[in-house]
Amino acid sequence: MAIFSATYQSASGQSRTITIRAKDPQTARRQLRRRGIMATALHAQNKKPNQSTTKDPSTAQKVKANGLLSMDLGEAFQKPPGVKEKAVWASKLAALVDAGVPIVRSLDLMATQQKLPMFKKALTAVGLEVNQGTAMGAAMRKWPKVFDQLTVAMVEAGEAGGVLDESLKRLAKLLEDNARLQNQIKGALGYPVAVLVIAILVFLGMTIFLIPTFAGIFEDLGAELPLFTQLMVDLSELLRSSVALVFAGALLVMVWMFSRYYATHKGRRVVDRFMLKLPLFGDLIMKTATAQFCRIFSSLTRAGVPILMSLEISSETTGNSIISDAILDSRSLVQEGVLLSTALTRQKVLPDMALSMLSIGEETGEMDQMLSKVADFYEDEVSATVKALTSMLEPAMIVVVGGIVGSILLAMYLPMFTVFDQIQ
Repeated sequence: MAIFSATYQSASGQSRTITIRAKDPQTARRQLRRRGIMATALHAQNKKPNQSTTKDPSTAQKVKANGLLSMDLGEAFQKPPGVKEKAVWASKLAALVDAGVPIVRSLDLMATQQKLPMFKKALTAVGLEVNQGTAMGAAMRKWPKVFDQLTVAMVEAGEAGGVLDESLKRLAKLLEDNARLQNQIKGALGYPVAVLVIAILVFLGMTIFLIPTFAGIFEDLGAELPLFTQLMVDLSELLRSSVALVFAGALLVMVWMFSRYYATHKGRRVVDRFMLKLPLFGDLIMKTATAQFCRIFSSLTRAGVPILMSLEISSETTGNSIISDAILDSRSLVQEGVLLSTALTRQKVLPDMALSMLSIGEETGEMDQMLSKVADFYEDEVSATVKALTSMLEPAMIVVVGGIVGSILLAMYLPMFTVFDQIQ
């Protein structure tokens, strides 16, 4: 962790300086924005040569006593909680807080009920820090693998407004809606993908193991193989040769190179832009991202989260870098005093209907309610698109499977007709 010195303008116009610890400048600026501070200058401070890097013994003893050492090798192999697990946690915690159970006791109860080791460990650590006087949101920020920015922002807003139970209820509802939306898309695409994988495996199995057996039988009978059967036999020999291994290795290298390229910001933008232009799938991605943005942004602003922070958090949940970057670019315009609907319209990414509804919400002062209605509309659109996509993909998969099996059977039966002709 490095120490950064940030210069900013206070509300009275005075220039002030603050120090912050972060791993890089981008993280430092992000932490400052969460505090509502827009740095005009940011510089890394160099450590003095005689500066000791040894941690405070009392702090290390406390960490060891709590059994919460950060250098846990098993943590890398532990599964972080998913959207469903966090939704259940938020719902139960909201019920406990609403019933008057102290927050520390509530966190301990939730920790004992967790089966995921990482989630259990994080809740135990948060409970210990809250018991020592740390704010719950600040304690949760130390576990980014468990609590994302959305969850932390909702908790911090609830703590600031004294309505933690209401914020947790909104968070649970929001996570449940997101989980339902993701399950709809996964369910629509899971069946065709599974059928296609099975069909490919059947084709490879029959080509590699079944066709050579029949080819040997036809060769013993002296039958002349038809062109299509000969092509299938040649393909079978190719798949059983070392060339297939070379091809499989090259395919794995290509997949690895693509993953590395997609991990870069430029590569992700190129691929995501291409995905938005795909027939049917591009429309589905756009509607899903719009529903996600409107739902999360509405929930954050309704909970009292500052609009600039709400834009930053909601941009990270769209699932598409083109839409995410457009929302972040509009954030700088909003900071300059431009209306959000106008800023988003200049980006030319979100649908016109969503932008029109947002503009009406800004004019009437009910932006969060209007965005919630927009999210409901696009979630219904996603459901309708998923059903239409499924209805088209299912017969297409049947045709693909039938074509694969039919081609194998045709390759095996064509030489039989030649044998029968020779016998007659």
